Amino acid sequence: MGMSQIAILSIIGVLFAVQFKSHHPEYGIYICVAISLFLFALVLNRLRIFTQSFDTIQHYIQLDSVYLNTILKMIGITYLSEFASSICKDTGYQTLGGQIEVFAKLSILAFSLPILLALFETIQVFLS
Repeated sequence: MGMSQIAILSIIGVLFAVQFKSHHPEYGIYICVAISLFLFALVLNRLRIFTQSFDTIQHYIQLDSVYLNTILKMIGITYLSEFASSICKDTGYQTLGGQIEVFAKLSILAFSLPILLALFETIQVFLS
């Protein structure tokens, strides 16, 4: 499915949600969540292509797989947290959305610490 088709589907979904908003606001939220889940499934399909490309890069560069896996985890955390936070904020729960974002930032920091430590060790070897 191309970007133009996704944009058209999203616009149609938003128009339906707006129509239901005045009489049954919960239906509008359900429509938006359903379209968001559909788009999320499409993104997961595209991520599969991304992971295959990372495997190819790892084959050529001979990096430790821990580093690439960590980067993939951080990308996944970023996407999932943005998705969940946006849904919470769209439904009126800004505080919950903000807490998801804070947790995601701390999770990314925790995942990046081993890479940062390895970088410091490499710098220390060069300086010695």
